[in-house]
Amino acid sequence: MSTACSSLPNNLLIEPLSSVDFDEIIEVWEASVRATHHFLSEKEIAFYKPLVLKYALPSMQVFGIKIEDKLAGYMAVSSYKVEMLFIAPEFIGKGLGKKLISFALDNLHINLIDVNEENPAALRFYLHMGYEIISRDEVDGNGRPHPILHLKYQPIEI
Repeated sequence: MSTACSSLPNNLLIEPLSSVDFDEIIEVWEASVRATHHFLSEKEIAFYKPLVLKYALPSMQVFGIKIEDKLAGYMAVSSYKVEMLFIAPEFIGKGLGKKLISFALDNLHINLIDVNEENPAALRFYLHMGYEIISRDEVDGNGRPHPILHLKYQPIEI
């Protein structure tokens, strides 16, 4: 039985990743983008992929969750923001995104994230996790016409 179909182990560890893991990271990135970023054309995916691999990943800290020695999801962070969060399609909706976001908030004290406005499922996830939209850009960081929403975690005061 596949791990993706059964419940996930309770003892999943978030571990730092390095350039040794970049091939596996970019595989998860591409599979996740194809499963969730339906607004991107094949040409745009081909445009972004080398930028992620050559410029984005080397400039950030990357943390991942492996299941049976396979990367199931990862998060890349700068000193102040979650820059990327991608989950392998077979693990979407299994709690890995929540685990990574909780790690960013609790361990790294990072409470900012951006999301493509054209990715409503991701936006719903972040809003459910306690983020609020604080601003919007008409274009992405490469000047492409994909609006970006800037979010900040707003803990509930009791």
